Amino acid sequence: MRTLRRLIYGEILVAVLFVLLAFLALFSFFDLVDELPALGRASPLNPARIYALPQALAYVALQLPTRIYELLPIAVLIGTVFVLVRLAQSSEFTILRSSGLGPGRALRTLLALGAGFVLLTFAIGDYVAPLAGKSAQLLKAHYQGSTSLGRSGAWLKEHSDDSQYAVNVGALAANGRLQAVRIFEFGDDGKLRGTVSADQGHVTSDGQWQLEQVQRRVFDTRAGQAHVQREFLPQWSWQTGLSAEMVSVALLKPERMATLDLFRYVRHLEANGQNAQRYEIEFWRKLFYPLSCLVMVVLALPFAYLHFRSGGVAGYVFLGVMLGISFFLLSNVFGYIGNLRAWAPWLVAAAPSLLYSLVSLGAFGWLVLRH
Repeated sequence: MRTLRRLIYGEILVAVLFVLLAFLALFSFFDLVDELPALGRASPLNPARIYALPQALAYVALQLPTRIYELLPIAVLIGTVFVLVRLAQSSEFTILRSSGLGPGRALRTLLALGAGFVLLTFAIGDYVAPLAGKSAQLLKAHYQGSTSLGRSGAWLKEHSDDSQYAVNVGALAANGRLQAVRIFEFGDDGKLRGTVSADQGHVTSDGQWQLEQVQRRVFDTRAGQAHVQREFLPQWSWQTGLSAEMVSVALLKPERMATLDLFRYVRHLEANGQNAQRYEIEFWRKLFYPLSCLVMVVLALPFAYLHFRSGGVAGYVFLGVMLGISFFLLSNVFGYIGNLRAWAPWLVAAAPSLLYSLVSLGAFGWLVLRH
């Protein structure tokens, strides 16, 4: 069985690597084309910084781990389908079945290989891709300005024993500093107590926000008349539970963040009474997404038990590609509908994988019983 596993694993790994490299070349070309309009532009903060072709290539290269994370499951499906179809067409799989490769053993063999792809996908998506993606955004911000989410930036919420805070961060600079920070303090009665506006700042290791060029307003209504106290400070410290990672999650795409950062941000939103449905769905999708590699190998297994005529390989490989695309399309549709209908986040993330696994196992069982 060791020789058999070496044969199947070697063929599938080579095919998956070939498919993945082809997809990476295609998507990297598209990413580079998207960067062409920005070439030659100077940074608004420093006209000497020109976003040229080397910077665009570096940005595209830093996007590769994210692309690998996104494309690995479908590359596993296409590569596995191609290998199994080719083995079945050349009758090699029939010989392997005659040599003791029963349906159960074939399923366990592919699931063991799929488990390896699961670990690889999780490692890339949770450690390599977030770090590389953040570096790519900071590189682009270094030459093109700051990273922002829309025109209003990111909004966060924080509360203490007797106050609530609404926090707005306009953008994230290339060096990780916060820009255009606004803090609104409210009392338990919902009345505005004060505001803080700062040009920029940063988050220290002990959880404090060190803000610079601060304009602070304090509203006093205790005497029955409204009084506004204004003060301008070169620096001002604010102790808060909002970490730099939470600001990054709010300013960057949540699907590109690490699972632990998403979990902390969901807990923060729930603690402050905010709607965390979207981020909960993304958190569960981050957990279940690597398991889609197992779904892909199970989807590919029934192709080994089909009988082929000459010239029919391309058609079945194309069918496998369509199955993979439909799986990811269904995952996205479930995500949008689940967010709108407030479905259970774990169910939204797990339903497509469970559905396709049951369908593929049903097809596999039917083909085994039939033949």
